[in-house]
Amino acid sequence: MLSGELSSVNTLIAQRMASEHAPRIPEVTAHLVEAGGKRLRPMLTLAAARMCGYDGPYHVHLAATVEFIHTATLLHDDVVDESEKRRGRPTANLLWDNKSSVLVGDYLFARAFQLMTETGNLDVLRILSNAAATIAEGEVLQLTAAQDLTTTEDIYLQVVRGKTAALFSAATEVGGVIAGRPANEVRALFDYGDALGIAFQIVDDLLDYWGTTATGKNIGDDFRERKLTLPLIKAYAKANDEERAFWKRVIEKGDQTAGDLEHALVLLNRHGALEETRNEALAWADKAKAAMLKMPQSEIREVLIDLNDYVVARLT
Repeated sequence: MLSGELSSVNTLIAQRMASEHAPRIPEVTAHLVEAGGKRLRPMLTLAAARMCGYDGPYHVHLAATVEFIHTATLLHDDVVDESEKRRGRPTANLLWDNKSSVLVGDYLFARAFQLMTETGNLDVLRILSNAAATIAEGEVLQLTAAQDLTTTEDIYLQVVRGKTAALFSAATEVGGVIAGRPANEVRALFDYGDALGIAFQIVDDLLDYWGTTATGKNIGDDFRERKLTLPLIKAYAKANDEERAFWKRVIEKGDQTAGDLEHALVLLNRHGALEETRNEALAWADKAKAAMLKMPQSEIREVLIDLNDYVVARLT
């Protein structure tokens, strides 16, 4: 349904990631952009704009903007996390170096702002620039909360809203804004993207303990990297003294030995942390669906509702 417009987005991305004077920029960018990502965020912008009756050219610019912001954050994240793999391939910082990843990420942020200003819409600029700031804020909050077992579910949600949901909600909101839709519909689009993004991240965190290789996640990666996600926060809140000592050893101190992941899974199941996390993901998915149902009925509205169901279908 949106394949033609998504192709236009890909063409625009290829054009705007070029650099006459620094060939490393398109090399690094292409490595990540062409790695087989779902293009979920730009697709949300295209779908929202189409659903709202937009018939101009700038939804393609906005979709490319969203993808550039996303790609820039991935480049920076891999440096911060010292990651070696992204989507099953070596990360850019591993193939080139940290300096290249950071500077190319900065370049993509600049390109994103160039694209969004071409729409001539100040509301669009406000929404996407606010999202970029919120993403950075969420990443810094996650950095300060990392391996801190006193982190609460509220702080976790704040991190998720920053690092993931902010770009989802901006992606859908700008589709309504560029189409000139009324405030209540723009708000519904924002609420849909916000709830969808939160559900998406909770599912992703849960699959680190719940999933199989078929989901594209390696079981225990977050555990080995000592990432404090919602299942661990829930399990630690219910833990006895002996269990808390275990979590402090493996997460705060990073002293992990053979069998620790298996024991962690036992504790997560003992306290129902995985099932509770699953229920929260489903609840956020329901909120996304309720928000989308506020939009006028259309074929694309049903597609976006189905997309919401797809996000949580990995849990079944």
